[in-house]
Amino acid sequence: MPMDEVVITGTMREIRRSNSAIPVELISSKLFLRNPTPNLFESVGMLSGIQPVLNCNVCNTGDIQINGMDGVYTQVLLDGMPIVSGLGAVYGLMGIPNSLIDRIEVVKGPAGSLYGSEAMAGQINIITKNPDQAPRLALEIFTTSWGEWNADAGWKTKIGQKTSALWGANGFMFQNRVDHNQDGFTDLALQKRLSLFNKWQWNRPDNQMAQLGARFVREDRWGGELEWNPGFRGGDVIYGESIYTNRLEAFGTYQLPGAVPVFIQASYAFHNQDSYYGIHAYNARQASPLGKCI
Repeated sequence: MPMDEVVITGTMREIRRSNSAIPVELISSKLFLRNPTPNLFESVGMLSGIQPVLNCNVCNTGDIQINGMDGVYTQVLLDGMPIVSGLGAVYGLMGIPNSLIDRIEVVKGPAGSLYGSEAMAGQINIITKNPDQAPRLALEIFTTSWGEWNADAGWKTKIGQKTSALWGANGFMFQNRVDHNQDGFTDLALQKRLSLFNKWQWNRPDNQMAQLGARFVREDRWGGELEWNPGFRGGDVIYGESIYTNRLEAFGTYQLPGAVPVFIQASYAFHNQDSYYGIHAYNARQASPLGKCI
């Protein structure tokens, strides 16, 4: 079936575009090879109608807008599960190794509201690679003139004839205190981030699906006056915004036996944020369990 006639739904089943009530735009992984970026948050900005927006000039956190609507109305999925929401919406697209992404499905406009109120502007579904079809080893390292360093690594393993696993790691570091406009504040927040990804797949009779995946993200970022250091965290002498983030995600899909394809999907996300904005502390925890049958 030609790719321009195919729509991939959240259940990862192929149907012809003419039979779909919702137009879906497919973005292949070749986009990241032609335009390397340190994270997916910046990559989607190359797509028409999608705009990453920074909401904070000090800590450089932001969201993604579709067709000009606020980012709160953009739903982001990982392998068909809406685990990137709430507190995680700010960091959800950072730390996903680009080498593990197979394609991105984009729904723009009010048609996305069929998936819930979070998708009023549209929906972005990030599909990771099938462990059986992924390259044995993928490695990408690059830097920028600002002093950003990013490393992506992905590899696969196989256990027996029926079990395969996809592994990935992403590391990002920026520790250069840049102040080109000479206002005494960092122009770009300093960041240290580590992300680990793992997805297991089991081969079952009649190509029935069984997958289980997880991702862990740990990040330390700060922005503010150039003289700031962790000793001033929470104080009123030198202003700084310091954010420590720990995030864990787990998701899985299981297809029930039978002639009619029925899928059970479940996900869980735990987000822990320890942050100070000047003297104001913001400590937040969020757990987001979700299950559905389609």
